[in-house]
Amino acid sequence: MTAEIRALLDGWERGPAVVRDRYWNILAFNTLAGRIFGCDDGEPHNCLVTFFTSPRYRGLPEIWAAAAPGVVAAYRADAALAPHDEEFDRVAKELVASSSEFAELWDRHEVGVPAQAVNALLHPEAGELFFDATTLTVADNSNWSVVLYNPRPGTATHARLTTLPHLHLTESA
Repeated sequence: MTAEIRALLDGWERGPAVVRDRYWNILAFNTLAGRIFGCDDGEPHNCLVTFFTSPRYRGLPEIWAAAAPGVVAAYRADAALAPHDEEFDRVAKELVASSSEFAELWDRHEVGVPAQAVNALLHPEAGELFFDATTLTVADNSNWSVVLYNPRPGTATHARLTTLPHLHLTESA
């Protein structure tokens, strides 16, 4: 991780921030992402796998079900950029084996352009959280993406985050 990207993550105090690779593996994250997404447990995390297997995402079933097809289509779009890269297939095969919902969506072969997304989850301490997620490609490493999350306006997310101990949040500009 470059010092500049690390500084960006650590300086993003509005919400969680992560760096992921082209396969959606989390390479680095800020303190907020660690606490909110549960990726601070020392284990490797893949955003696609987490979306389909984490109780935090599955805890809002209607929102999850509405978002799932777009998540799979966006991953397939990323995989289409490197059609002979076996790591995309490995991640998908592993998830097909553990998630019937993913298997069904993967079999549709839908490809979607990644877009501005709303990320919703049920945090065990803070409750329902909603974020606007923006994904940016790192200029000097096109295999990395920085994903910045802002508490969604019109929700109680910002207020709920302030109830978590040891978190420092700033208001969105």
